[in-house]
Amino acid sequence: MTQRRDTLKWGALLPTTIGIGALFTQEAQAFEKTAFEAKTWTDALKALGVSSPTESKDLVLNCPDIAENGAVVPIAASCVSPGVKKIIFLVDKNPSPLVAIFNVSEDILVNFSTRTKMSQTSDVMAVAVMQDGRALVSKKEIKVTLGGCGG
Repeated sequence: MTQRRDTLKWGALLPTTIGIGALFTQEAQAFEKTAFEAKTWTDALKALGVSSPTESKDLVLNCPDIAENGAVVPIAASCVSPGVKKIIFLVDKNPSPLVAIFNVSEDILVNFSTRTKMSQTSDVMAVAVMQDGRALVSKKEIKVTLGGCGG
């Protein structure tokens, strides 16, 4: 004889168990391999299908002027233009310049932040890829006092 408490307990656990099973059975597409293996930021953008980004005040890059420790450098970007499809972070002089790619839905506010390693003083760039194919860029130089990529 099943009691009400047992039914409620199993009813609460079953969706969680099914959800976890579905989560681990699907293959995750975590990155664009050729873009992350690129040695220059222009090659990384080409691998992602982005060409000739133009500078725009609608895309705001927020990062420190000086990073005391290159192992953990916070960077953030926000864009007020509608129709953003992707936000891409790049560090020019890193061994692998592509830091992160964020795919954007129409339903969210375009405001992303992450942390990266920097081997030396370099330009940091945020690129916003728009639905219509345009690409906006914002860049800023960050001075690194202690390198984080083995330096």
